[in-house]
Amino acid sequence: MKEIEKLLEIMVALRNPDGGCPWDVEQTFDSIAPYTVEEAYEVADAIAREDFGELRSELGDLLFQVVFHARMAEEQGRFDFRDVAAGINDKLTRRHPHVFGTEEQRARGAVDGSWEAIKTAEREARSPNSKVSVLDDIPVALPALSRAAKTGKRAAAVGFDWEDTAGVRAKVDEELAELDAAVSDGSPEAMAEELGDLLLTLTSLSRHLGIDPEAALVGATRKFETRFRGVEADAADRGQQLSELDAAGLDALWQAQKARSAAE
Repeated sequence: MKEIEKLLEIMVALRNPDGGCPWDVEQTFDSIAPYTVEEAYEVADAIAREDFGELRSELGDLLFQVVFHARMAEEQGRFDFRDVAAGINDKLTRRHPHVFGTEEQRARGAVDGSWEAIKTAEREARSPNSKVSVLDDIPVALPALSRAAKTGKRAAAVGFDWEDTAGVRAKVDEELAELDAAVSDGSPEAMAEELGDLLLTLTSLSRHLGIDPEAALVGATRKFETRFRGVEADAADRGQQLSELDAAGLDALWQAQKARSAAE
């Protein structure tokens, strides 16, 4: 706790209009928000690379973002860092009755669906006089793929879902056919709409397969990047530029990279 207190003191000093850091002093919630998102991605990147020294550093940067927002809120008389910590303590305790609940709740253990049921009760408590949707409080700023997956998961939690993987897989074929039809018509608006429907359906297929679509796409992009860099290197070794090669030449280099990856 001593280190946390020191961090809070540093934040106060940085935000002090008299002698603090001019850049830190002029920041607002809106101006800092992009940095908060960026730091979260850098944490995820360090985990993906299994660089735990970097992970420690990036977690510190992310913690600083929390402290920064909490300090600005404290300056406005809204809440402070301790309120933030108290809030997450209460939330975790409330959402894990099988760990922190009554003796009977602990003996019963984790119950399927209880997490969403508790979250629904929390949403209703926050808005007692308005209609509550299971889709409430899904962050708009989430990456589109993650938000689509989370939206589908929420809907599935109340039974709005395909019965099995075969059903959603058939829906993928249906959406592909509709995209093909839109492409034939040549309407950019229709193509965009049908492509969006296809991507949304693919997130549902990911859920039925037990796969995080965001992580799957990150992995596929990383694999493509590795192979493409290899293609670039192979072409350079031959004194060639990729832009100079025809489709057959590019495909030959690509297939060589795929074979090399499979052999490793």
